Amino acid sequence: MNKSAYVKTAAALLSLNVLFACSNDGKEPENSATAATSASAEEVLALINEQVSYTDEDYYFDWKKENATSIVLNGSAAEFPSDATVLLEDNILTIKAGGVYEISGTWDNGQIKIDAEDKNTVKLVLNGVEINNTTGSAIYVANAEKTVISLAEDTVNTISDGENYIFADENEDEPNAALFSKDNLTINGPGKLIVNGQYNNAITSKDELKITGGEYQITAADDGIMGRDLLAVKEGSFTIDAGGDGLKSSNDKDADKGSIALENGTFNIIADSDGVQSVSSLLIAGGTYTVTAGGGSPVTIAVKDTGMGRAFSSTNETEAVTEEDTTSTKGLKASAQIMIGGGDFAIDTLDDALHSNDSLSIYDGQFSIATGDDALHADAAIEVNGGNINITKSYEGIEANDITINDGDIQLVASDDGVNAAGGNDGSAMDFQASSGEHKLQINGGALYVDASGDGLDANGSIEMTGGTVIVNGPVNNGNGSLDYDGSFTISGGTIIAAGSSGMTQAASAQSEQAGIMMTYPEQQEAGTIIHLEDAEGNTILTFAPAKEYQSVFISTADLKKDTAYTLYSGGSSAEDNTNGLYAEGSYEGGTKLVEFTTSDTITWINESGVTEANSGGFGGGGARGGLGAPGEQTAETDTSGEQVVPGDGEGALNPDGSGIRPGGGMPNDLFGDLDEETQQKVQEIMEQEQGGTITREEAQSQLAELGNDMPMKSGGRETQSETSEEI
Repeated sequence: MNKSAYVKTAAALLSLNVLFACSNDGKEPENSATAATSASAEEVLALINEQVSYTDEDYYFDWKKENATSIVLNGSAAEFPSDATVLLEDNILTIKAGGVYEISGTWDNGQIKIDAEDKNTVKLVLNGVEINNTTGSAIYVANAEKTVISLAEDTVNTISDGENYIFADENEDEPNAALFSKDNLTINGPGKLIVNGQYNNAITSKDELKITGGEYQITAADDGIMGRDLLAVKEGSFTIDAGGDGLKSSNDKDADKGSIALENGTFNIIADSDGVQSVSSLLIAGGTYTVTAGGGSPVTIAVKDTGMGRAFSSTNETEAVTEEDTTSTKGLKASAQIMIGGGDFAIDTLDDALHSNDSLSIYDGQFSIATGDDALHADAAIEVNGGNINITKSYEGIEANDITINDGDIQLVASDDGVNAAGGNDGSAMDFQASSGEHKLQINGGALYVDASGDGLDANGSIEMTGGTVIVNGPVNNGNGSLDYDGSFTISGGTIIAAGSSGMTQAASAQSEQAGIMMTYPEQQEAGTIIHLEDAEGNTILTFAPAKEYQSVFISTADLKKDTAYTLYSGGSSAEDNTNGLYAEGSYEGGTKLVEFTTSDTITWINESGVTEANSGGFGGGGARGGLGAPGEQTAETDTSGEQVVPGDGEGALNPDGSGIRPGGGMPNDLFGDLDEETQQKVQEIMEQEQGGTITREEAQSQLAELGNDMPMKSGGRETQSETSEEI
C-alpha cells in the first residue's frame, strides 16, 4: 500500500513517509525488460522440449537382457567377475569403463566411484542396495561421459553419507553430496531410492541432472536435489526434507544454463529455505506439488493501525523474523521467468509463494496458497491466463510492476494490498524504494475476488479493465482504499464492485467508457448488509452483500447507463444463490430505500442526499480521493480560471480533469492540521528538497526523524514496528 509508514508521534508526519514511498525515483529491476508473454499450456511443454533433450538412454531399460556386470556387496567386501573393469581398494569400488553394472547387497562403510577412462555411458542398476559412507559420498561420479542410474523394479535402495567428510586435500570441498556427479547424470526406473545427505546435499550433479522415473525419499542437511546446469524431471514421486532448498539449479555464469524444467511428477517438499530455486528459468508443465518453506506461513500477521494505513510484521508463535535473517524461504523461485502450464499446487511459505526476479506467467493449474509475504510476486510482470488460484493468507496477494489478468478464477486474502502494481524489487509498498510511475494493472477477463486489509486494487500508475468480474472487500480503516491508483482507472467492460472504508475513496476515472457509481454512507455499515441497485422499472442491476464493514462502494457494470434513473436500497434479503456476496438476479425484499438518483456523468458520486461532488483532499491518484475525515467533508470548487481546487489554502490542487492531486501540490489540510505552522513549513521544505533532488531520501528521512518521526526498521525486505501490535 503506497501510502503506509509508521510514526511514533504525529499522524501528519506519517503521511510524509507515505508521499516519499510514492515518489517516482525508484529503480526498475535489472531484468524488468522481459514481460510475460502470451502462451498456452502446450507451449510451456514445447518450451521445455526445446531446452531439455531426452534420449533412449534416459529411460528405464530391460537390463536383464544386457550383458551386465554383477557386483554383490557384502559388508566390507564385494564380489565381481575377475575380468570386470572394476577396482577395489580401501573400501572404494571404482568402475573404470562404460557398460552396464548391476549392484546389490550392503556396503557398510565404503564408496562406489565411477572414473571411466572411455567415452561410453556408465549404467548402474541399483538392485536392492544399501551403501553407507561415513567420511564421503556414497556414490561418486568423478569422471564419465554420462552416467545413468536405474532403480530396479520392486526394489528399495538406500545411500547415506556422514556428517563429516575427509578430503584428500584440505582445500577441496567436493564431492559434497551423498550422490555426487561431476558430469551429466540421469536417474530412472520404477524402484525406490532413499538418500540421506547428512553432510550437505543429498543428490548433486555439476552438469545436467535428469530424472525420468522412480520413487525418492530424500533427507538433506542442505539442498535435496541440485543440478548445476539443468534440473529436469519428466516423472517421479519425491518426498524431500531439506535444510536448504528442496530442488535447485546453480549455474549463474551461463545465461543459457541453470533452468529447472518439471513436466510431471508428485513432489512433497519441506525446506528450511526455498522449496524450488532456479538460478535461471523455472518451467512447469504439470504435476502435483505440496511445498512448505521456512516453516510455512506465520500463525498471525501482526498489524498496528497507525491511522494512515497499517504497519505489518509476520510472526510465528515461537520466533519472529529478525533483521539479520536473510534466508530466502520462498515456495517456487526463479531468477528469470516462471512459466506454469498446469498442475496442482499446495504452497505454504514464510516468504513469497511464487517469486520471479523477472516475469511470472500462469496458464492453468490449481493453486492453494498460504504465505507470510506475497502470494504471487514478479519484479517485472505477472500474467494470469487461467487456472484456479486460492490465496488463503498473504501479506500482499499479487505484486509486480505490471499485472495482466486475462482469465482464471482468483480468490485472495491479503493483510496489506490485494493486487499491487508497483515498482521496486520485492518491495511491496512498505519498501521506501518502491516507486510510483507507469506501472499498470490490466484486467481483461476472469474472476477476481479480493479481501484486503490494505488497498484492494493498488497501482502506482494506471488500471484498465475491459472485462471479467472483480469483487473487492477492502479495508475498514480510513488509511487505505478499495481502489488506489496514481494515474487513471478506465473501465470499458466487465463488472466491478469495490466496498470498503471512505477515508481514501477513489472511483474510476471520468474518461471511462462504462458507467459507474460511487456511494458513500454517513456511517459505517455492518458486514453482510445488502446493497441492492435497480432501475426505474424495478429491474435488478445488482445485489451484493459485502463480507466486511464498509462505508463506501463503487459499482460499474454494463447494465449501468448514463442519464438513467436508479434506486439504491440497503439491507433486506435475497433467496438467490450468491458467489462471493454477488447474488444471482432474482428475488430481493425487505430493503430500505436510501436514495433515488440519475446518472448525469459516466462516473456518478452519490450519498443518501442524492448526486454529489467527488470527494477530494487526500493524496494519491485519480478518481478523486477522499481525505481522512468523513465522506463529503471536502468537495472540489471551481476558481475564476475554471480549474478545480480543494477548499482551504489552495494546496493540493486537482488536475484539470479532476483526477487527483498534481505532484508537488502541497500538503492536504486534513493530514497536517495537527502540526504547528513552523513544523508544517519545515516539513514542506523537506518534501520539496527531496522531490527536487537536492537531498536524498535517506537525508529527508533523517531530517523528518529530527522532527519527531520514529522511522521504520527493515526485516527481511519488510518494515517492522518495535511497538506492540494488535493481530488481525
